[in-house]
Amino acid sequence: MLSRQNKITGYVLVLPALFYMLFFVGYPIIDNIRLSLLDVNVMNVSHGEQPFVGLGNYKELFEEGVLVTSIVNTLIYTVACIVLQFIIGLAFALLFSKTFRFAQRLRGLVMISWLLPATITAMMYKFMFSGDGVVNDSITHLHLGSHIDWLVTPVPAMITLIIANTWIGIPFNMILLTTGLTTIPKDIYESASIDGANALQKFWRLTLPLLKPAIYSLLVLGFIYTFKVFELVLIATHGGPVNATQMMSTYAYKLSFELFKFSQGAAAANVMFVILFIVGILYLWMVRREEVSSS
Repeated sequence: MLSRQNKITGYVLVLPALFYMLFFVGYPIIDNIRLSLLDVNVMNVSHGEQPFVGLGNYKELFEEGVLVTSIVNTLIYTVACIVLQFIIGLAFALLFSKTFRFAQRLRGLVMISWLLPATITAMMYKFMFSGDGVVNDSITHLHLGSHIDWLVTPVPAMITLIIANTWIGIPFNMILLTTGLTTIPKDIYESASIDGANALQKFWRLTLPLLKPAIYSLLVLGFIYTFKVFELVLIATHGGPVNATQMMSTYAYKLSFELFKFSQGAAAANVMFVILFIVGILYLWMVRREEVSSS
């Protein structure tokens, strides 16, 4: 049992972090909820009456349809990126867990895409996939097809964003999965080899089940990081063409800082927060269930 003095010391040490979270996280969330229940625009943001409209902003956004489109776009984009990042990241993790020449140097090169600022990556891919960019030039010279308007056609524009974000996220997946692989005892694989298990059986029966905690964390963190994408979309496509790549974050930005509908922008941001909050709760539930089943 902890003594009273130790408990007081613990509370005192936690207080700075608590104050930080309340001021920099709690207050903005609460104020954003308050803002979404009012009618605040460019005419009355600094002075004048700000009428209470309740859930009117949410109702209007869902009736207009762009918010629903942005939710669907964000989910498609997020799921596609997570699947591709995980598969390629796991392949790299398995590769670089082996000992061979230049392994560390190659792993360092893979990390470059994660270290670059998102704005630089967005500009790079925007130039690469432009009408006269290197991608179309390569397609033409290799006779793989005709010219594609990547950034001004709905489906190719979304594919471009998915490719760009996948390139960014592969190192993150690789590092976390590599860390998980290092925690797996080598004796297990040796025992499986003695029992006659081949490489594929070891992967499905040993590697994946033992990587489950790392995979859970990776998928949730990847979902949150990818779901709130902003700079990449804003610079590369600006949500176009015709809202085909409009994400929830860019739509909330557009409402607040381009159309100056501050309350509706806050409402769109709150919908995004609720989705991410549900994902976080599901993650905690899965971790709790895993702990109970293993104990």
